[in-house]
Amino acid sequence: MSLLSQPAPEFTLPVAGGGEFTLSDHHPSWTVLFFYPRDDTSGCTREAVEFTEKLKAFRDCGANVVGVSKDTLKSHDKFITKHDLAVTLASDADTDVCEQFGVWVEKSMYGRKFMGIERATFLIDGAGVVRAEWRKVKVPGHVEAVLTTLRELREL
Repeated sequence: MSLLSQPAPEFTLPVAGGGEFTLSDHHPSWTVLFFYPRDDTSGCTREAVEFTEKLKAFRDCGANVVGVSKDTLKSHDKFITKHDLAVTLASDADTDVCEQFGVWVEKSMYGRKFMGIERATFLIDGAGVVRAEWRKVKVPGHVEAVLTTLRELREL
């Protein structure tokens, strides 16, 4: 299910540290929306840390960076504190937003099937349109690829 060139599904989610993130409230800024499986696991930690390290560069391009998992706000708060994260982390406990973006999928590990979040990132422009998407993300080099694409699209 590709969302490329389509309006991003509108959503509001609670965020770590209090408050909410509503996509349309952040227009005309761009939004980097990354979905990740679980707080404080190796790949998810590396991804969140790399987005934090590049946060100034994303902001210089007029973009917010928001991570989404189904973890609780309490879990997000611990994750942020433990790794000194600066990105916004939102909780999609009931997976409604994950389903709207097509990232709540059947996964398999050691022969056991289960539902979980597929690591994916969506680059949403200031009008709310998905301008780029990455699915089944491999973490190494991903954050830099998103930043490069954002810079290229902003120049168009």
